[in-house]
Amino acid sequence: MTVWTVTPDHDDSRRGHLTGPMFEAKCALGKQGVIAMEYGREGDGKTPAGTYPFRKVFYRPDREEAPVTELATEPLTPEHGWCDDETSPQYNRLVRLPFGPSHEKMWREDALYDLVVVLGHNDDPVVPGLGSAIFLHVARDGFKPTLGCVAMEKDALRRFLRQVKAGDTLKVVLT
Repeated sequence: MTVWTVTPDHDDSRRGHLTGPMFEAKCALGKQGVIAMEYGREGDGKTPAGTYPFRKVFYRPDREEAPVTELATEPLTPEHGWCDDETSPQYNRLVRLPFGPSHEKMWREDALYDLVVVLGHNDDPVVPGLGSAIFLHVARDGFKPTLGCVAMEKDALRRFLRQVKAGDTLKVVLT
């Protein structure tokens, strides 16, 4: 098993590098930097430090081919959403749209979730309010900060997915 490491830059904690065996790529982090997982809260804009398993890879089949990876994959549909309502029993879970409580759509026009890896943050067990929808996904132009996720250029994310193995983890370092 390999531990892939995300280390924030010293001069700007909203950016960092993801490294692993013979792999390095720039990444964007939360707009408020990185925080110890136990202090993170829903909507704080911080990437939670910690070590997380890779749960599943989603891809948008009208824009992307299925990624080459050992991880479980699933094509997105317009009905996929992710619950971010901490009062809902479905909090931090994949949901089917339409869905009443607060959620985000996984089928996005901005292409950030054309290729997205669900990280095992706050899911075993789910703690209401500790944060939801912490993903590894496609970065915005210029590596603009995320709302708490880790984001990479699409080509780097594809290279990463070819190398990652089932059982590997992602460690976000708090500096």
